[in-house]
Parts: sequence; structure tokens; C-alpha cells
Amino acid sequence: MSKRLEVLRKMIDANTGDLAFARYALAMELKSLGQLDEALQAFEELRAFDPSYVAQYLMAGGVADQLGKKDEARAWFQRGVEAARKKGDAHALSEIQGALDALG
Repeated sequence: MSKRLEVLRKMIDANTGDLAFARYALAMELKSLGQLDEALQAFEELRAFDPSYVAQYLMAGGVADQLGKKDEARAWFQRGVEAARKKGDAHALSEIQGALDALG
């Protein structure tokens, strides 16, 4: 296990710090290690914890796409479009909408 994974999991387990960011960082670390199924699960846990964390949607949709889960990727991107609109994040909205359009 990478040292970063260990630290992030301890933060989450201890319920300390910015937990949404820690959960996002955990998912991204798993993604960078090529543990895509685990990364997608971590994104799902983040979504359950904080559905307003907009950055998760683009990344999770990309992971689902890499795994060949096109319908799941589309669902992540669609939820991301809604979350970005709700938050008023035009930049994220543009990126997520672009990913959704590219997916087809």
C-alpha cells in the first residue's frame, strides 16, 4: 500500500480534516495507482458523503469510461452537470459537459 493511501485512509477513519477532500484524494490516488475499480468505489463513497463536491463527477466518469462502463460514466457526467449548475461553477460545467458530449 502506498504511504499516501495509508495516510488518507487514516484521516478518513479518524474523521479529521477536510473529509470530502480526503475522500477525493483517496479516489485520485487509487486512480493513479491503476486501481480503477477501487477508485470508482471511493468516488461512490465520496458522492454519498458529499454530492455537492463537483470535481468528483468528471474524474469518476472518466474512471467509469476507462473501465468500459459507458452508461455509468454517462450517469456520473449527467449528475456532474447538475451539480455544477447548482453550484454555479461554469468552468466545471463546461468540462463535464464536454466529457459527456465526447462520450456520446
